[in-house]
Amino acid sequence: MSKRFAPSAVVAVAAIVALSACGSGSGSGGGADGNPTSASGTIRVLVPSYPASNEGKAALQKVIDAFHKTYPNVKVEPDFATFATLNEKISTSIASGQGYDVYVTGIGWIPPFASKGVFKDLGEFGVTNDNLNKGAAPALSAAEYNGKIYAVPLIFGPKPMAYSKKAFAAAGLDPSKAPQTWADLREDAIKLTKRDGGKLTQAGFDFWAPPTSYRQDFVTFLGALGQPLYKDGKPNFATPEGEKALNEMSSLINDDKVSDFGLASPDGQPLVFTGKAAMGVAGGYIDCAKVGQARCDDLTFFNLKEQDTAMFSGGQLASVGAQSQLPKASYDFIKLLSSPEAASDIAKLNFGVPAVDGADQLDVVKSNPASAFAATQLDHMVFEGGSTNWLEVRNNFGAQLDTVLLGKADAATVLQGLASK
Repeated sequence: MSKRFAPSAVVAVAAIVALSACGSGSGSGGGADGNPTSASGTIRVLVPSYPASNEGKAALQKVIDAFHKTYPNVKVEPDFATFATLNEKISTSIASGQGYDVYVTGIGWIPPFASKGVFKDLGEFGVTNDNLNKGAAPALSAAEYNGKIYAVPLIFGPKPMAYSKKAFAAAGLDPSKAPQTWADLREDAIKLTKRDGGKLTQAGFDFWAPPTSYRQDFVTFLGALGQPLYKDGKPNFATPEGEKALNEMSSLINDDKVSDFGLASPDGQPLVFTGKAAMGVAGGYIDCAKVGQARCDDLTFFNLKEQDTAMFSGGQLASVGAQSQLPKASYDFIKLLSSPEAASDIAKLNFGVPAVDGADQLDVVKSNPASAFAATQLDHMVFEGGSTNWLEVRNNFGAQLDTVLLGKADAATVLQGLASK
């Protein structure tokens, strides 16, 4: 989930700059929707949260059915996009004069689009920091731009860390003692690493990152130093802390050789879930039926803490289109999307944790140890993004980090170059 983003953000965001000023409308209908029973027309909803499968369509239909109890004459036209095509969808819709009424996007996407006038300020519907769903509060910073709230968080896509208790015991480590500091992590990872004639047979630490995908790991390591990726909309990574975080990652790969660069499983699962790594970055959901209950029982989840505890998280948020002709109906649809039942369905479909109050008590969370742990750690989430040009910068971020991890460039030069974009 947290890795499903569009590849061509530069083109799409550039198009939005020109097109959002054109006044393209979204939805259709008679205008005011203050009276739900008499409101009519169509709202178009862009929902990458739901795959275009029978299961995905059935889950969304439950939301639509609940919506129609209040708005019986307002049709809902869903677009089952994916994050790989989301930017293009948004750009094309505005260019055609058919902008969406409801947009579901990802963490890091709000400032780029809110700054271009694509989303409506939710303060118009009475949304404030104080009355936003408490379960969504940890992601409030990702829903804001210039002090205004432009989105309602639906789910989180956390990435805690995990280790195998059996592997710890076999390496002479205490299975009840999770590493906390970078020194602990390095020491344990070295002891857990197994190589046969130089060939890695068990990674001591898995970053869960194929090439160009170490960006989220960097956010985690930077967060463990108490620093966000961006601060007040400005880069906060071309700093001594940023260099330290990236160099620490590089040392684990190149000096300690606890993993191989770009190591990944064929099916995309974290290697600590498959048994190919003794410890590493994990997802916020594990299918115990798939990997086996014994493996689930063998895993202990934890988060890294150098100065602050940090757990990377992606997520999905819903916004009202600025040009919607049925804005209240659109916002009421979002309220249904963010209900515990709908958020649970979205979390199940996207291997996430619902952004609702009491998420730790929901069945989708209690169903597996990864989600159960992550739900108790939401106050420690760190996010990518934070600037209006993030979708442009992120396209090249991972590839540039790779040059350091491959020993081809130094951290200071690379991070300064990214910060200058």
